[in-house]
Amino acid sequence: MRVLAFLAALSFSATSALAAEEPSGCDKFKWPIERERAALTAPDRATLASGSEQASLPSSAITLGLAASSEAKLPTPPERAPKDGTFAGFTSIKSAKPGLYTISLSTGAWIDVVQDEHVLKPLAFSGATDCGGIRKTVKYELSAQPFVLQISGAKEDAVAIAILPVQ
Repeated sequence: MRVLAFLAALSFSATSALAAEEPSGCDKFKWPIERERAALTAPDRATLASGSEQASLPSSAITLGLAASSEAKLPTPPERAPKDGTFAGFTSIKSAKPGLYTISLSTGAWIDVVQDEHVLKPLAFSGATDCGGIRKTVKYELSAQPFVLQISGAKEDAVAIAILPVQ
């Protein structure tokens, strides 16, 4: 009986260790990320405060200032509860052409896209560590309606964001 308990514990710890390992390196993303990475690392990014409103999709990547999660006043509760000591923020975008977009972040954080009072489900996700300038990219189908982009669970008080149509 002790042997079975030991083997079960060993199996659980090995599974947990494998789940915690994330892909490492720019070549580990599921699709090409060169365009998104270039946008996120461009020096001409506009800096926006959390809660800012944009008339349309930004023409280049932005840097969004974030606040402590407890003070961020996100319009919609995040789909994943942020850990203590993390940062959050949001921006509203009034219009976008409908279509498939990637939303890419420079650092690890949770993304919620709220459109027509519903949190959109991502169509695809890809991420990797140890790739300078980009940490994750997520694909969303956006309609022509305004939407709110919420970031939560970030370890830093600012994040670079690129919202680009899929080519």
